[in-house]
Amino acid sequence: MKILSLLLAALLLAACSEKPVPPAPPKLVRTLVVGTTDAAGARDYSGEVRARYETPLGFRIGGKITARLVDAGARVKAGQPLARLDPADAALQSAQAEANRALAEADARRYRDLRGRNFVSAAALDAKETALKAADAQAGLARNQSAYTTLTADHDGIVAAVLAEPGQVVAPGQPVLRIARDGEREVAIALPERDVAGLKTGAAAEIGLWASTGKTYRGRLRELAPAADPATRTFPARVAVLDADADLALGMTAGVRFVADDAGPKPPVVPLVALYQQESAPAVWVVGADQTVTLRKVRVSAYTDAGAVVAEGLAPGERIVAAGVHKLTAGEKVRLAADGK
Repeated sequence: MKILSLLLAALLLAACSEKPVPPAPPKLVRTLVVGTTDAAGARDYSGEVRARYETPLGFRIGGKITARLVDAGARVKAGQPLARLDPADAALQSAQAEANRALAEADARRYRDLRGRNFVSAAALDAKETALKAADAQAGLARNQSAYTTLTADHDGIVAAVLAEPGQVVAPGQPVLRIARDGEREVAIALPERDVAGLKTGAAAEIGLWASTGKTYRGRLRELAPAADPATRTFPARVAVLDADADLALGMTAGVRFVADDAGPKPPVVPLVALYQQESAPAVWVVGADQTVTLRKVRVSAYTDAGAVVAEGLAPGERIVAAGVHKLTAGEKVRLAADGK
């Protein structure tokens, strides 16, 4: 009995000497403010910044490329040489045409003298005059083709792509370089079939660059293809940038957002993970000013790829829990995670 009493006293002393367990910190949750996320009807697409006019340039005659004078990304001026063909064949054709023209001119001059002395008929002289005109035209064409051995820029711009290299034999008109003209800039996007019916040419858009957060540009839907691409089954479209600046470089990735233009406020869209099922009805956790959570039923009008469209139950400016809804209880105090964490 004495031993049992000593053991009980030792246990009581050990219990009294243990440090009190501190209370668990409030749970860390990610939240969002209603009205600051994408509204119903907003559509986002990614695309690439392009020039309004992109011209593929090629030689007007065929031949072997002997020199390419610019690289991709180089800035060029109108009239600047870009590439050259081997001029040997063109020079020989020009010399042949010039020799034929000189012969035709000598024949015509001789027949004029003979006609003046009435040794030949007028018809014979007319034939020689016609042959001289044809030879003169052929010589002019050969001279032009000699000049076509040098490919020049027709507008100021940037070399967007190189499509042929020195040593390659090209056909007349085969693209050698693609030049993006200076001036207007656009964003090339592809629209899925479900969104084409709701968009019309001239629709307003907001453009943001992936490389520059927070900066946006005003845009307008300039062109929408009438037929889908056979490979991707999407509709190519071009969105003109109305206030482009030097930061809008060719080839950059941009995001384009179209917003429905019908009047009236748009119902908010919340992520699907923010919904909590309460008695077979959707609900969300609303965070109060004292950072305690309250479960509130809402009415969802539609489920989209962007999230759930909440028709009733939420007011703009209210903060709700965006993740971790199944770990909360009513009246519990929470900690708010910083943006991006």
